[in-house]
Amino acid sequence: MSSEALTPDRILEATEEVLRRYGPAKATVVDVARALGVSHGSVYRHFRTKAALREAVTQRWLGRTEELLAETTASPDTGPGPEKLRAWLARLFDAKRHKAGDDPELFATYSALIDDSSTVVERHIDILLGQVGRIIEEGVQAGRFTPADPAQTARAVFAATSRFHDPAYAPVWSSEGIEAEFTAVTDLILRGLRP
Repeated sequence: MSSEALTPDRILEATEEVLRRYGPAKATVVDVARALGVSHGSVYRHFRTKAALREAVTQRWLGRTEELLAETTASPDTGPGPEKLRAWLARLFDAKRHKAGDDPELFATYSALIDDSSTVVERHIDILLGQVGRIIEEGVQAGRFTPADPAQTARAVFAATSRFHDPAYAPVWSSEGIEAEFTAVTDLILRGLRP
């Protein structure tokens, strides 16, 4: 048995390792407990079901991107409007590419888990849309964007850039010319938002 206190964070870290090793189809709560040196009942005290554990680990994974992008949203280093939106979109694309390229096994695992965690994904998208909406609103107030409904505009920007953040497009993220494509789409969006 492990002498270290069992916390939700420790369980989630172990769950990531187990998912990386076995994949979502074969990973079990017993595997997670074994990796931690505890009984599976101890894991269930923190996460009542296997589904709850999978949702929590998916939320943790998506939350890392949310936190990274929140820094860009709040940063005074980029000007309001176009500069901040470009930086936010670039950071989202970069984060997604790193997740897919640096650890393809875990990325594939999370892509499978996301299919089972629709409420977690919906919440994640809502958070990202909220961040883009704040950037749009800030840009409108600074006179850098045309006055428009920030929420509706955020949805349009998010949809227009889906090729650069939707996991379904991960196979093209390392293709030749993807950077130029990203720049062209971003430039087009920013021209469309200009007053």
